Amino acid sequence: MMADASDTAPEAGLSRRVVEILVALILMGLAAMVLWDSYERGAGWDGGPQNGFFPARVGWILLIAAVAALVSALRREDSVFVTYGQLRMVASVFLPLLLYVTGIEFLGLYVASALFMALFMIMLGDFRWWQTLLAVVAVPLIAFWVFEVQFRLSLPKGPVEAMLGY
Repeated sequence: MMADASDTAPEAGLSRRVVEILVALILMGLAAMVLWDSYERGAGWDGGPQNGFFPARVGWILLIAAVAALVSALRREDSVFVTYGQLRMVASVFLPLLLYVTGIEFLGLYVASALFMALFMIMLGDFRWWQTLLAVVAVPLIAFWVFEVQFRLSLPKGPVEAMLGY
């Protein structure tokens, strides 16, 4: 006998309630920092608005909205916000992106971009080796020509560019 679609258990994941509570608490913390800084600068009206007057009003609005979100999250019926499978898909893009952004500091924009493209073309794409190699070499070279030569806009460079005299 085949199992009916309604008989299958929902996929496990992060709770919507937990995510909303965390976001509300983070927003409350940000609002507290804005309010603290605003009142340190002076948030009153002394012949006109002091430095922290308008930021304090924004901080209070943010705090009220965060408290409302927290109350709403606590009263809401719980459900799955994101499944663990979906989180793995996000991580498969986010972690290489984090490495790419970090790599720009050490390798320069062009080399880091080439490695980032190669990683995605090999892991997620269905490209032949020569297509990957062509893209990984051509795209950074074209970007270098456009930005550095034509626009004379200096972008972050690494050891390879330094070795080539740039």
